Amino acid sequence: MKNRPNALRFFFVVCVALALQAKASASPQKPPGTQIEVVESLENQSPVLVSKPAVQFGKARSSALTIRVDDSVQYQTIDGFGASLTDSSAWLFDRKLTKEQRKELLETLFDAKKGIGLSVLRQPMGASDFALTDYSYDDVAVGEKDAQLAKFSIEHDRAYIIPLLKEAMALNPNLKIIASPWSPPGWMKTSQSMIQGALLPDSYTAFANYFVRFIKAYADAGVPIYAITMQNEPLHIPGNYPGMGMTAIEQTAFLRDHLRPALKDAGLTTKVFVFDHNWDLIEYPIQVLSDPRAAAYAAGTATHCYGGVATAQMELHERFPEKEIWMTECSGGEWQKGNLLEQQVRLIINSTRNWAKTVVFWNLALDQNHEPYLGGCTTCRGVVTVNHSASPTQVVRTLDFTALAHVSKFLRPGARRIASNSFDQGSLEDVAFQNPDGSVVLLVLNGSGSPLPFNIAWRGEFASYKLPAGAVATLCWPASTTK
Repeated sequence: MKNRPNALRFFFVVCVALALQAKASASPQKPPGTQIEVVESLENQSPVLVSKPAVQFGKARSSALTIRVDDSVQYQTIDGFGASLTDSSAWLFDRKLTKEQRKELLETLFDAKKGIGLSVLRQPMGASDFALTDYSYDDVAVGEKDAQLAKFSIEHDRAYIIPLLKEAMALNPNLKIIASPWSPPGWMKTSQSMIQGALLPDSYTAFANYFVRFIKAYADAGVPIYAITMQNEPLHIPGNYPGMGMTAIEQTAFLRDHLRPALKDAGLTTKVFVFDHNWDLIEYPIQVLSDPRAAAYAAGTATHCYGGVATAQMELHERFPEKEIWMTECSGGEWQKGNLLEQQVRLIINSTRNWAKTVVFWNLALDQNHEPYLGGCTTCRGVVTVNHSASPTQVVRTLDFTALAHVSKFLRPGARRIASNSFDQGSLEDVAFQNPDGSVVLLVLNGSGSPLPFNIAWRGEFASYKLPAGAVATLCWPASTTK
C-alpha cells in the first residue's frame, strides 16, 4: 500500500492500555504525573499519525492558552465516524484490488487495532451519483408497475456490496449501517424514471413497503440496518443521476401515514432520520418534527455540510432536545483549497460540538479520476484513492482518511462528548470525548499560521503541549480513580 507508515500496522491501543494501567494501580488516588499520549499529523508531512513523546499532568501551568476539559458535563453519545461504501467504491474494492490488497485495505479502514476502526457506513439504497449503472431494487419495463413488489430483489448488491459489508462487520462488529435512497423505482414517480420527479400519491404505500423489504432482505443477508433516511437531499432534484424532490409536507405525510405503520406492522425497530440535507435548509426538519405524529417515529435529523454552517444543528437541538442529530454526508474534493487536513478536522470538531452523533464523509473509495460516477460531482475525493492506472494498483490514503483516523482510532462504542472550551478559528479549536472506560480523548487543531503552545486543564492539574501550525493532534489519557 503506497505511503503506508509502519506506525499504523503496529499502532498502539492508547486509551485501552493506559486505562488498564490506571485500573491496575494499587493507589486509590490519581497517580501524580498521569501521562498523556499524543498522536500528531501535518498535511504536507509524511508519515501521519505520528506518535509524539508523552506529556504529563502536574501542578504547574504555563502562560499559554488553556483548554479546560470537564467530564462532569456530558453531551451526546457518539455513534461513530465513516463514509459510504457506494456502488462505485465497492466496485473498486472488488474489481481493481487483489485479494491481498482488499483484505489489507479493509483491515486498515475497519479494524481498530490494525487500522483506524471506522464504525459507520451510509449505504445508498440503489443507485446514487456514484454507481456503475442506474438501478433500484424493483425495476420493471417502462409503463409497468409493481405495487405488490413482486419483482423486488437486492441481487445487484449481492455481487460485491453485501460481501464487503459483511467483511467490514467482521472486522468491526460495532459497525452501524445507515441506508438512504437517492430515488425510489421509477414507476413510483411522476417522471417514471429514477431521474427527477416526485413520489406519486398512489405510490406512498408501495414505497413504505419498499423500505420494509429492503431492511428485511439485508438482515437476511447478514447485514442489519441501524437506521434509514427517507430521501437523500430531498430539496435537490438532479438532472443527470438518480434523485427525487420531496417537500417537508410530503415527507411528514409519508412518515406519519405510511412508513411508520409499515415498519410497525413488520415488527421493525430501525431508526428513521428525517431530512438528510444541508445545514442551511433546517426549516425542513423543523416542519417535519413539529408534527407530533410524524415526530413520534423519528429518532432525529440527518444533515449534510454543503450549505450553511454546523451551528444550525444547535438550533435543531434547542428546538427538539429529545431528538438526536447525525451528520451523514460531506465530501471533500478539488474545489477545496489550502490546508485540506485542517478543513476536514474542523468539520469533525464543529459537527460534534454541535451535537452530531456521527461525521460521515462521502465515498469510501474513488479512483485516480474521481470515478466511477453517473453524474453530479466529477471532482469528489474518496477517503482512499484506488489508482488503477498504476501497475500494480496503488491505494493512497487521502487527508480525509487522516482526519477520520484522529477520532475513529481512539473512540470506543458508547463514548460521549464532554465539555471543553474552544477558541476561534485561526487559533486552537478542539473537542473532547470520554470513553466508557473513563479514558479521555481530546482532538486539537491549530488553525493559526504559527506554532501554538497550550495547556490542558483536567481535575486540578495541567499539562503543556506545543502544536505546529496547521497541525492536528489527538491526546489521550486514562481515567483517574477519583474525581
